[in-house]
Amino acid sequence: MREPFVISRGAQLDQGAVIVEIEDKAGRLGRGEGCGVPYAGETPATMLAQIEAVRSDISASVTRAELQRLLPAGGARCAVDAALWDLEAKQAGKPAWALAGLSGQRPVHTAFTIGMRSLEAYAETARRHADYKFLKVKVDHQDPIAAIEAVRRGAQRSTLIVDPNQSWSVAMLRELAPRLAELGVGLLEQPVRVGDEAELDGFEGPPELCADELINQVDDLANARGRFGVINIKLDKCGGLTTALALADAAEAAGFRLMVGCMAGSSLSMAPAMLLAQRCAYVDLDGPLLQAEDWPGGIAYQSGLMMPPGPEFWG
Repeated sequence: MREPFVISRGAQLDQGAVIVEIEDKAGRLGRGEGCGVPYAGETPATMLAQIEAVRSDISASVTRAELQRLLPAGGARCAVDAALWDLEAKQAGKPAWALAGLSGQRPVHTAFTIGMRSLEAYAETARRHADYKFLKVKVDHQDPIAAIEAVRRGAQRSTLIVDPNQSWSVAMLRELAPRLAELGVGLLEQPVRVGDEAELDGFEGPPELCADELINQVDDLANARGRFGVINIKLDKCGGLTTALALADAAEAAGFRLMVGCMAGSSLSMAPAMLLAQRCAYVDLDGPLLQAEDWPGGIAYQSGLMMPPGPEFWG
């Protein structure tokens, strides 16, 4: 990472990942990246073991639909699924966005994530990114308002997304909500622990609440209904773009608005997520901005505006 990435669960110094490459008999190569879900126990070693266990099936020209039955949701399936999307686009001679049923792929504004730090550093980091449309602020339960106020001093026009990563109680949320609204917090992401969501019944924002760790698959939407207005879909959590698009369809049909998020992966992780981003009210695909080095030819960022990946890079 460019700097230690600190959230309520701890500090992250690097981002492990698995890279999958699938080549067909004509020499066309598809590739994908999976970072996994560290808080669920996934590591590069566990993901690699999962992939190796089904290597023969993948080599036998597995389809994306068949892959859903071969591998569970998580980073391993995410990486293989992305490689299959990339390969399928090259085989069809069509961009991945067309295969996904989109009419095109436009640039999108991503949030820039400010990890936990001193109040002075919160303000300084916000000043350096004050031209971003969205800033995401990581906090915990210890005086989060002071951290948010520091970011607001540094960036007076940005919409703020605040992410406590499950570190608040529902009572704390209710107490802080009026001040969050005053500070212009547009979205509050997974403030309370998974399992405590029933206590949110009757809560009315602002701010609007977004479910993150709560949502992995379509069946999880029931626990969010009536409590969260937005759901955060991460390809690593749900197991790849194929599942993410199905989850997005179900979420929209249930009345949720969409956010696409990421682990701290490279442009190779962000590229398939960019297809889902075309449908999202909030985008948090800043992984390459947090890393010390990205893939050559990766996604270009201009003050938070993400450009679609070049066709030679992915899709």
